[in-house]
Formats: sequence, C-alpha cells, structure tokens
Amino acid sequence: MIKTIQSHYNYDEVIVWLEKKGSELYGTQFKIVEDDHTIIYKLIAYFLKDEQTCFQLNVNLNKGVMLSGPVGCGKTSLLNLMKYLTPTDNKFYVKPCREISFEFIQDGYEIIHKYSKGKLYSSEAKTICFDDLGTENNLKYFGNECNVMAEILLSRYDLFISKKLITHITTNLSATEIENQYGNRVRSRLRQMINLIAFDKSVKDKR
Repeated sequence: MIKTIQSHYNYDEVIVWLEKKGSELYGTQFKIVEDDHTIIYKLIAYFLKDEQTCFQLNVNLNKGVMLSGPVGCGKTSLLNLMKYLTPTDNKFYVKPCREISFEFIQDGYEIIHKYSKGKLYSSEAKTICFDDLGTENNLKYFGNECNVMAEILLSRYDLFISKKLITHITTNLSATEIENQYGNRVRSRLRQMINLIAFDKSVKDKR
C-alpha cells in the first residue's frame, strides 16, 4: 500500500525527520520501526492535510483521529510528534485524561465546560488530543459521581456537529471496552467524530 501512494510529499523523508525529532524529545533510543510505517503514513497524511493521500488511505480530514493500541506501542509519542507537522490553523495540544479527572476533583463541573466549550468567557473551543482514554476513573464531586470523559466527549460531539470541532484520542481500549466504560451513546458518536487508526494487538512494547 505504501509503495503505491502518490503524493507531492516525500513520506520517507518525513519519517526520517520525525525519527530525528523523536530522538531530540525522547532520547537516542527513539526509533520508528518499519512495521509501524502503515500507521505512521496515515498519521502523516492526516496531520499534513495531504488530501490526495488521505483519499487513498480512506482517512477523512473532517474528522479527528483515535490512535489505539496496546500499552507501550508509542501512541502518545507519535501524537506529540504530529504537533510539529500540523499547520498553524489545525494546532492541538495533548491532555492526559487522568489529569482531567484530578482537575474535576478540584474544580468540579466547570472542568467539563473547560474541555468541551472552552474556558469560561473564552469564545472558541480548542482542538485537543485526550491522551490515554480509559485510565481515568469515575469520580465524585460533593458526593455526585460523574463519568467526566463521557460528558466531555458528548459535549464535543455537539460542537463537532455544529462547529466542526475536532477531537483526537489515544487509548488502549477496544470498541467494546469503550462502550462498556462510557456507554453506547459515546461509542456511536465517536464513530462519527473520528478516524480509527489502530496498531495490531500483537505489537511489542517499545519501552
């Protein structure tokens, strides 16, 4: 598949550049292995907004990206690297879901607003990559239990429909596990909101 891609970008050169940048950020042990190239080509095409290649790889530029795979396969590192490829108008930041859950304990339901519609008095919601979806817990604020990430994702779905707000996610959960943890409504809406890009379950832990 990779050999037949026609694009004005040289994807092999981009991968060499990403590996060099990864070494700067994560140390000289960082490598992009050839077995992951199919995944990485899709990510590069999406984040460079390479319409021709995205069409060939069946990636929808109007949706976000969910990068799924086993623990240690490099999901977070790759999404952090993609920030350096993304055009200014499509910049995003990476936010660990566990940190959001801790903020909810501290600040309550305002946190759901913060990560969906934006901070109070802010006029524009932001593109966010929610890192490690599934590692946070249902938490209580003044005795009321809340599935914080489910509420944030449902709110962002409404903004995806009305304002084309993009959401990215990394997770090691399967589709069934997402439904079990967040409910059928969230799973259904994620299908509309994201491109699923998945590592094989047998991929080795790179740590």
